[in-house]
Amino acid sequence: METDNLKPLSELLPGEKGVIRKMRTKGAIRRRLMDMGFVGGATVEFEKTAPLGDPMEILVKGCHVSIRKEEARNVLIEVTPS
Repeated sequence: METDNLKPLSELLPGEKGVIRKMRTKGAIRRRLMDMGFVGGATVEFEKTAPLGDPMEILVKGCHVSIRKEEARNVLIEVTPS
């Protein structure tokens, strides 16, 4: 799969949606993200950030989840047109 058209989750704009295509993390952080619903093929939508810019609120599988931008950089998204 080409990664040219993939964008880190941390770079989405509010309201943008996409499909998770790849995760560049391993170990406990990967397991934690997967437990929260960040799995390949899942649709995500960037809702908003906290007032100081971190963490981000993401809608994944119908649940609102907050993750740090550092973690979001490792989740690659194929942005879907609005």
